[in-house]
Amino acid sequence: MQLKKLFAIGLAFTMMTTLLVGCSNKNDGADNTSKDVYTIGMITDTGGVNDESFNQSTWEGLQKAEEKYGSDKVKVKYLESTKDADYVPNIETFVEEDLDLIIGVGYKTADAIAEAAKNYPEKQFAVVDHAYEEQPENVTSLVYEDNTSSYLAGLIAGKMTETNKVAFISGMESVVLNRFQYGYMAGVKAANPDCEVVVRCANSFNDAALGKSIANQMHKDGVDVIFTAAGAVGTGAIEAAKENGKMAIGVDTDQNVLAPDNVITSAVKNVDVSVIDLIGQMIDGNYKGGQVITNTLASGGVGIAKTTDKNVPADILKYVEEQAELVKSGEIKVPQNEKEYNEIVGK
Repeated sequence: MQLKKLFAIGLAFTMMTTLLVGCSNKNDGADNTSKDVYTIGMITDTGGVNDESFNQSTWEGLQKAEEKYGSDKVKVKYLESTKDADYVPNIETFVEEDLDLIIGVGYKTADAIAEAAKNYPEKQFAVVDHAYEEQPENVTSLVYEDNTSSYLAGLIAGKMTETNKVAFISGMESVVLNRFQYGYMAGVKAANPDCEVVVRCANSFNDAALGKSIANQMHKDGVDVIFTAAGAVGTGAIEAAKENGKMAIGVDTDQNVLAPDNVITSAVKNVDVSVIDLIGQMIDGNYKGGQVITNTLASGGVGIAKTTDKNVPADILKYVEEQAELVKSGEIKVPQNEKEYNEIVGK
């Protein structure tokens, strides 16, 4: 019994010391003191953790970080959101569990993350694929140059199409998905000015059946290449390409495995790498809240899938690589929205 009392006193003293040290580092936006174990939690958007896309890549990054640093140093977990209303209670669950970092995946989680950051200023949060007009001091944003990877995918679509008609399916109208759409359209037009680009918004990230239905109709209308940035909706579109013998372009991760003969490339963002780097900052004591970290084509944060050479001829790949270098150097400016698209490509 006496030993238990001494342990309780020691534990209380340790907790008080930790709190005092944490307060002294408040201006840094994070407690950079060394810890035994860092606990990190991920909140998925409605696509789910196994979406073969964005959420899955983030989760893989967390798992790789745990493997890299050891489970005795990093412990990771996730909560799935089946609807938008799940974001807030899921975040609250992780706050109550006193996790060191809570990561929201996708711009749809951004409002809930911002609200939690305001309500719990002592906690650290991160959001994947969104930056705020006024960045909270305790939120780190991981953003990606989606327009440039989509531009490269568009170059491939423009060169590979046999019908001169390609398409883009988005999950939702948003600033982020505008980068995909207009980057892709610019790439198509740069490679093939006569090619028509059909655009459709699914208003969903988790309805694979809808994605398949939209793609089937597009195929009937003469589209032979479809790029989808819409989570599980995209897997449905890829399934349609597989069944109809058409070409598809994956997103976020290399989705060639879903249809090896049909997914000609994927516009990838190395979310897993950026997540590992972020956790590394915590481990090394260099983490600071309030950052906006942009992952670019030049830095290797985005690009096209390594499997692209399976279905894309060498001469087209060489062309794409040459154009990529011009993008990296700034000689080619890739639009992020409709206004920039009209200015660069023309109406």
